Amino acid sequence: MPRVFNFSAGPAMLPEEVLKRAAGEMEDWRGAGMSVMEMSHRSKEFGSIAEKAESDLREIMAIPENYKVLFLQGGASSQFAMIPMNLLRGKKSADYINTGYWSKKAIAEAKRFCEVRIAASSEETNFTTIPPRESWDLDPEAAYVHYTPNETIGGVEFPYIPETGEVPLVADMSSTILSRPLDVSRFGLIYAGAQKNIGPAGLTIVIVRDDLIGSPVSGTPTMFDYATHAKAGSMYNTPPTYAWYMAGLVFEWIKERGGLEGMAERNRKKAERLYGFIDSSDFYHNPVNPDCRSWMNIPFTLKTPGLDGKFLELAAEAGLVNLKGHRSVGGMRASIYNAMPEEGVEALIGFMEEFEKKHV
Repeated sequence: MPRVFNFSAGPAMLPEEVLKRAAGEMEDWRGAGMSVMEMSHRSKEFGSIAEKAESDLREIMAIPENYKVLFLQGGASSQFAMIPMNLLRGKKSADYINTGYWSKKAIAEAKRFCEVRIAASSEETNFTTIPPRESWDLDPEAAYVHYTPNETIGGVEFPYIPETGEVPLVADMSSTILSRPLDVSRFGLIYAGAQKNIGPAGLTIVIVRDDLIGSPVSGTPTMFDYATHAKAGSMYNTPPTYAWYMAGLVFEWIKERGGLEGMAERNRKKAERLYGFIDSSDFYHNPVNPDCRSWMNIPFTLKTPGLDGKFLELAAEAGLVNLKGHRSVGGMRASIYNAMPEEGVEALIGFMEEFEKKHV
């Protein structure tokens, strides 16, 4: 069966070139006589894989030397707890910006450890906008400011990096990391689940400034202390070795395609093409304010909701899969991460055109 165009929000499609390379190295990694899945994480072979992956990520993101890069487990959801555990540093409260489903998840978990101040929220607009900067109520004494640059479910994205002064800025970049260039120095901590733009599920990347490591709240478990992983090179325990290896292949793939500048050019073009089609149609609708639409996750509804099932059925037959919107919002959602080729977006648009003609 030919490969389909997979519009899943995560686990998402991986670059075909990466999959083929991994397949070629599956049984014998470069003469080692074993698969990466069989290697000890303490071996020189895996050590070289880990070192190159981190080096390539630092290069493509231009990560400053005073930041640690951690390759962890537990998904971004574990970071919802690890962040307050590590970043409160004697303070009692943290500011959170509420822009949707994943912001609310982070807020709920942080409330277990500190006072959470909702410094801004777009809930009144049903999370179809970003709260205007002038409406934010930031506390200069907060331990940190947390926000979600891209809400995977609602398809809302910040078009800028918030300025928070001396208060560290923390970002859940699970669904937008590596999609374009980024000034890492503007952040105290960046975290991201791998299963969208980095690699297979099971790996979480944390990029954290050195001065924010080493003062966890009393009682923090050893495995939830960033210092534990920083001191051990992310190998305090057995890390997700194969996911780490796959991430390294993706980093190489990005470098070969012009780095993040190249990714940005392609991602902008894909998003503009799909939004342009949706906006030109009376049959499809995107609810998000055009000023803050996501490049990565594009939700849309049909004029006749009763046709949703038929749309999904016929789309799957056409090789366009995982277009069903999240259960909390319904409708459709096309996630067009780095690995989604322009051909996939064009195929989706072609299908949507034909479906509209037959059902208006």
